[in-house]
Amino acid sequence: MTELQGQVALVTGGGGGIGSAICRRLAAAGAQLVLTYNSDQTKARAAVNSLAGGNHLILRCPVDDSAAQTRLAHAIKEKYGRLDILVNNAGISKPVPHEDLFGLNDELIDDIFRVNWRGAFATIRANHALLRAGDGGVVVNISSIAGRTGVGSNVAYCASKAALDSMTRSLARALAPQVRLLSVSPGWVNGEYAQRMPRSLIAEQETKTPLGRIAEAEDVAEAVYAAVAQLRFSTGDVLPVDGGRPLG
Repeated sequence: MTELQGQVALVTGGGGGIGSAICRRLAAAGAQLVLTYNSDQTKARAAVNSLAGGNHLILRCPVDDSAAQTRLAHAIKEKYGRLDILVNNAGISKPVPHEDLFGLNDELIDDIFRVNWRGAFATIRANHALLRAGDGGVVVNISSIAGRTGVGSNVAYCASKAALDSMTRSLARALAPQVRLLSVSPGWVNGEYAQRMPRSLIAEQETKTPLGRIAEAEDVAEAVYAAVAQLRFSTGDVLPVDGGRPLG
């Protein structure tokens, strides 16, 4: 599969379960990957080593460090001379019961919005000139159905994903026609976070999901691939990858 042959894709948080699956899917279609990480270099290197093709790049670049984002954009321009795809995958959260208003302290709220929203915006801002060059580019923001349902690990996390979807719509208008923006919005994903939860909780989610299971990281990766390579006349939209969970 060579639909993305010669294209360059930047995936933030590319060493995690969802991020590495996205990297593998895009590389399998021919893209050259720029994978960034914040703290876990070992996972990031393992992700790069799993990719098809070659000429990939791995760099530490915290998404909440705007100066580092600018340096990253310069490094991409110097090495590849182009950027076609940006996947804003990096994000953080922490379980806090929604009724525990004081458990969701100011520091955690600020951390979540700094990474989940400001970090995604800063990455787009730093790379928008590269994305607008040539035939134009596409940005995929990894969101969550929590932004629509208000059900998630904590209230601030839900709000940050709603804000991310709002940014997708705003910038889809502002950066058109050179750059398309889409959100990919998973429900529960069978990764490290879900595996730390009680099995009874996951079984309940599976039962309440019309398609009978929670998502795998590869389901999210396939949606990202579709947004990039197949839905070429779509922008400003939120693509659910939730098995119909809100219907349950």
